[in-house]
Amino acid sequence: EQPMADGAAKPRPLSPHLQIWRWTPTMAASITHRATGVALYAGAILLAIWFFAAALGPAPYAFAAKLATSTFGLIVLFGFCWSLAFHALNGLRHLYWDTGRGLAPKMATTTAWLVYIASFSMTAGIFVFAIG
Repeated sequence: EQPMADGAAKPRPLSPHLQIWRWTPTMAASITHRATGVALYAGAILLAIWFFAAALGPAPYAFAAKLATSTFGLIVLFGFCWSLAFHALNGLRHLYWDTGRGLAPKMATTTAWLVYIASFSMTAGIFVFAIG
């Protein structure tokens, strides 16, 4: 509280906090877009390590390949692939917004859901194709 000139305390307004906000698909898509951007940095480092292992020869590459095809490795690869798909599709959504279209709340919510659905579908399709 900040004292006023006469010494009486005036309550200061509180900043909105996550506890009072209602989660929406557009809010989740915004946060997910930022998180997938960070995940893509980590995935790029892992990709560089994989290339480095391939350059070092058969033994280091075999170790990297075995790690990548383990259960943990496949989960990481799925996450990296999904992050790439989500970030790319949501980036296209933002480019669409840059034209001044799709900004109405109902359309923004619809396209947020579509980005989630399409990114998971693309990732699942890629894994079915790669593993099958």
